[in-house]
Amino acid sequence: MYVPPINIVIIEDDQILLQTYKSLIEGENGFSVTGTYTSVESAEKHLITNMPDVILLDIQLPGINGIDAIPMIKRLLPKVQIIMLTVFEFEQQIFQALQNGASGYLTKDSSSGKIFDAIKEVREGGGPMSMKIARMVIKSFERNTHSPLSKRETEILSLIMDGKKRNQIAEELFIESATVKTHIKNIYSKLDVNSRSEAINIARKNKLV
Repeated sequence: MYVPPINIVIIEDDQILLQTYKSLIEGENGFSVTGTYTSVESAEKHLITNMPDVILLDIQLPGINGIDAIPMIKRLLPKVQIIMLTVFEFEQQIFQALQNGASGYLTKDSSSGKIFDAIKEVREGGGPMSMKIARMVIKSFERNTHSPLSKRETEILSLIMDGKKRNQIAEELFIESATVKTHIKNIYSKLDVNSRSEAINIARKNKLV
């Protein structure tokens, strides 16, 4: 009985990595690469004709980033499964991607076996994640549901706990540094603290992040 291959589109701006993924997948029975692109913009007009079952989508792309591209891709191909690929595991990016409709989330250092397993898993309705990302998701369910902080304030506090400076937070969240400063001021006020260390201690004690 003939079983059609799983059609895969890869959107990755690193040409070497793009070709590595392509060669890897094309060398495996049951998988077919129907398109490779270095940006969402270049992929958009071809996706329908590529007919992918699964898209491997980089987060950090020139132009439209991977997270913002998910809803657009889902409008074009409602049934496609999207696996996000990233170097860094930032919690707010993980949840934003999943909320936008991503099916799975893998780091770029994942083994070839893990990548193939992830592709098969999303085709069967699963949601593959690296162990570290899975732990982040589990941890999120343990958070205090009565936190006084807004979603954005929680994101910023999480980045503060990761050791990020104000300009780094602004760059990562695509907002102005002055906006970050305002959010931090509000966080301090709501938690009744005067420093990063105090805010982090309160957050850990009360499971706010």
